[in-house]
Amino acid sequence: MSVLHSMIGFLTTTDTTKSKAFFTGVLAFPLISEDDWGMTFNANGTRLRIVKAVSFTPAQGTVLGWNVLDIHTAVRELTAHGVQFEQYNLPYMKQDIHGVWDTGSGDFVAWFKDPDGNVLSVSQHEN
Repeated sequence: MSVLHSMIGFLTTTDTTKSKAFFTGVLAFPLISEDDWGMTFNANGTRLRIVKAVSFTPAQGTVLGWNVLDIHTAVRELTAHGVQFEQYNLPYMKQDIHGVWDTGSGDFVAWFKDPDGNVLSVSQHEN
């Protein structure tokens, strides 16, 4: 048995005003706390800490993702709140016009970015 309990996710921001507006307004995550070093949100039962930085270069891959029951509904609702889904135009990863990739195994994934360029995703899994 692991001594580790619940997970907390971390992201970095250089603009706390934009980041706070995105995570509270667009993704509808309640703000738990805010201090001189960052903000903590309730991301549907998981804590998400957004840490302040003077400069930041986002990772090239997905850094956080959320499981959803119906990816097309999730993409539609997030798009209505201003989220723009990424289109990667890779020959081995055909996405539909909404940015949803059908993996061929019954799973679906779509990617979007936060205001700092962190790549986030929503996924629907067969099981």
